[in-house]
Amino acid sequence: MKKVVTFGEVMLRLSTPGFARFVQSTSLNVNFGGGEANVSAALAYLGVPASHVTQFPDNDWGYAAAAAYRRYGVDTRDILFQGDRIGTYFLETGAMMRASRIIYDRTNSAFAQLDPAAFNWEEILADARWFHFTGISPAISEGAYLACKQAVATANRLGITVSADVNSRKNLWKWGREAADVMTELTEGCDIIVCGKGDAEELFGIVPVNNEPGFVSVCKQIQKRFPRVKKVINTKRGSVSATNNTLSGRIWNGERLFQTPVHEMFPMVDRIGGGDAFMAGFIYGQVNGFTDQKSIDFATAAGALKHSVEGDFNLVTVAEIETVMSGDGSGRLSR
Repeated sequence: MKKVVTFGEVMLRLSTPGFARFVQSTSLNVNFGGGEANVSAALAYLGVPASHVTQFPDNDWGYAAAAAYRRYGVDTRDILFQGDRIGTYFLETGAMMRASRIIYDRTNSAFAQLDPAAFNWEEILADARWFHFTGISPAISEGAYLACKQAVATANRLGITVSADVNSRKNLWKWGREAADVMTELTEGCDIIVCGKGDAEELFGIVPVNNEPGFVSVCKQIQKRFPRVKKVINTKRGSVSATNNTLSGRIWNGERLFQTPVHEMFPMVDRIGGGDAFMAGFIYGQVNGFTDQKSIDFATAAGALKHSVEGDFNLVTVAEIETVMSGDGSGRLSR
């Protein structure tokens, strides 16, 4: 099976133990994670060849981050080691009515300072079948945007499926171009995107029209503006509290809307990486020949199950996802 290639920043995650607040903590737990890299880790754990491309600092934090991905089977051969620091975020996990909090420290990270000319995308994508990125990567710096743009263009030329979680993060855009301009340009090269009504309005100025369901109306307009986009997927989250959410998924394939059952996630262990697990589940379904309905069912079950796993990576098996798909969310002891 040809590999899936992802591109994006990986960050050092420092989180308070359990549900402790920042002000209470005398120690922090160490993990690594990044939107696109989390997709590769989940896919590799499910048995799909996956490679992540990024730039780490040439120091022990960079080496530790690369080792964390190799541990779960991610191909790291195309990772570059340049620069001095790894982007970092601090996580305080919420509970009940107290929301989780994240503090970012990613300015001047190794990834932000990458040279786009350092990546030979013809070689990197030579044995690939799928390329995935998110709207976070081009937001980090002009160099990251140019590298992403070159990767998408190369994948298009090689006939490789391109997917993107457009993932609008206004506060990340510091380098001069508007998020809407950049993401419009990159989305023109995408075959599949993750996009909800909020991102569609913010990035593309698209809002529901006529009397159609809002998501369907938005998807039709997206496909009219971006003819290459064949499928639009998205999740819908319900929030009772910080530790009690629901999750469902949907896909518009240009002809029909497919939706999933609602999964209840209570009590949640770790919310970080749920959307990445969803994307990995969808890619898994598509590369294994699942129907669109089964793909979105598998993706949503994978995303829901991620909320039971600590850390950014969705370390679950196909069998566990299929159990959730079957409607058995009892969590009974397996002997």
